[in-house]
Amino acid sequence: MAYFPYLAEGDRIGLRPYRHTDGAEFTARVRESRELHHPWLSPPETVEAYEAYAAPLITGATGGAAAAAATGRTGFLVCERESGAIAGFVNVNNIVLGAFRCGALGYGAFAHAAGRGLMREALGLAVGHAFAADGLALHRLEANIQPGNAASIALVRGLGFRLEGLSPDFLHVKGAWRDHERWAITAEMPCPGVPHRTG
Repeated sequence: MAYFPYLAEGDRIGLRPYRHTDGAEFTARVRESRELHHPWLSPPETVEAYEAYAAPLITGATGGAAAAAATGRTGFLVCERESGAIAGFVNVNNIVLGAFRCGALGYGAFAHAAGRGLMREALGLAVGHAFAADGLALHRLEANIQPGNAASIALVRGLGFRLEGLSPDFLHVKGAWRDHERWAITAEMPCPGVPHRTG
């Protein structure tokens, strides 16, 4: 039995909104995962930093597609279904509706959950939620990934994202402008990671 109400559930994980009370667990997991995240990610390591990071994600998750578009962001914690333990996160950033209906994915696993296939399941659930009419009602999702991040590239490739090109000096990460490959999927494309089972 799940300990939390999930927006979507797979066999092993569930997606739920961020909460203000998740700060201590989230940041402890971030600190345990520094080596795994370096040099790709810099999630918040203190409860104070978590509060600033999570506030727009919480607002974007609680009001559906309109609230997500108003804040430009929404996000989900990836939790192990049975225990509720936080295993990672999936955020949808730069949300634009209207004729575009697009968002950019950001995601990360925590060290204790890495290599177990949990993030594949989580991203499949997130894609399904993002494209669902009762979810974010988006048409397109993008994932911008540094070329050296082989694990992340393999993850989106396995979910049916297509490579659309390379953007030099695309994002400022860890003190420098970094090249990123642009991967994307649209609602019409098959996504083998979208589970048949949803919450």
